[in-house]
Amino acid sequence: MEKLLNQHVNKIEISGIRKFFNMVSDEKNVVSLTIGQPDFHTPDHIKQATMDALLANQTTYTNNAGIIELRKAIANLYGTNYNVSFHPEDEIIVTTGASQGIDIVFRTILNPGDEVILPAPIYPGYEPLIKLAGSNPVHVDTTKHEFKLTKELLENAITSKTKCVVLPYPSNPTGASFTESELKELVAVLKDKKIFILADEIYSELVYDMKHVSISSFSEVQDRTIVVNGLSKSHSMTGFRIGYVLAPRWIAGHMLKVHQYSVSCASSISQYAALEALTNGLDDPIKMKEVYQVRRDYVYNRLIKMGLSVNSPNGAFYLFPKFPTSEMSSFVLGLDLVRKAKVALVPGGSFSVFGEGYMRLSYAYNQATLEKGLDRLENYLLK
Repeated sequence: MEKLLNQHVNKIEISGIRKFFNMVSDEKNVVSLTIGQPDFHTPDHIKQATMDALLANQTTYTNNAGIIELRKAIANLYGTNYNVSFHPEDEIIVTTGASQGIDIVFRTILNPGDEVILPAPIYPGYEPLIKLAGSNPVHVDTTKHEFKLTKELLENAITSKTKCVVLPYPSNPTGASFTESELKELVAVLKDKKIFILADEIYSELVYDMKHVSISSFSEVQDRTIVVNGLSKSHSMTGFRIGYVLAPRWIAGHMLKVHQYSVSCASSISQYAALEALTNGLDDPIKMKEVYQVRRDYVYNRLIKMGLSVNSPNGAFYLFPKFPTSEMSSFVLGLDLVRKAKVALVPGGSFSVFGEGYMRLSYAYNQATLEKGLDRLENYLLK
């Protein structure tokens, strides 16, 4: 009977991140630096707004695209922080997390046989959704370019079948992000081509040492750029499952149809929590970012002292050190770290074949946990 299932579902697998996490979750006394989830509690004023919405019986369906007040707040955020104008009435859709936003984008724009360019190493959540649409992911190796897609790499990857380029910056797993001049070079390549741009900006509020620039702010490509974002990382609201998609109205109107038949609307209670976050909680990410930056510097310096090759990330809360071993895969190395050092990192191979030889370390953990985990990693390397 299994052969009767959708052939595309048969061919995809559980995320390598979760597969590894599940395999080692029963190990005792392990310091885990694996999950990309903020260790901060959701701010109290957002939790209070959630309870207020519940008590006010805001428990019914909302507009398919989300409550208009929230869409206006999202438009204000992008106008103020990133100098991009989106109309809340017909260019913004509130989704059930950023992941569902990515899903409706691909299901709207992709046809069987299309190609989607993915700068690798890359978060594993895109490839299965592309394959479910009958399309083909094209991984581009960025490891020799500070984990960034360059003009030359992009030009060489484009074919007659290219339908979309995914730009997930700041990046999971590397933390790399683009400067304005680097984005200009990509825009120069794409401005005259009929190729969509999916900008996954879920970590846009967690950028260090520079200001986040959205590729949607470039007029040359605004008519084909789709932005996905959300509140999971910026406001430590992973369980609220609120994301959003911003796109020109001619695209958004079609995405809304897919969204409507997928979930009807995002959780009403969560939408009112998000409204509070984007009206009275605009400074919440700043406070968290300051802590993350201290952690980043600490972990980066420790890894360098251990002799590991690693880039200092521009954003998010990950480092992606390269390990000097060719004798085992990153997955086997991860298991070895768990069993011998009692510390868990995510195998780089989870982020495409170009992640082999690397391990992802999340510093979304308190200082004591980071110190303990890095001490164990250092002892392992010394042995």
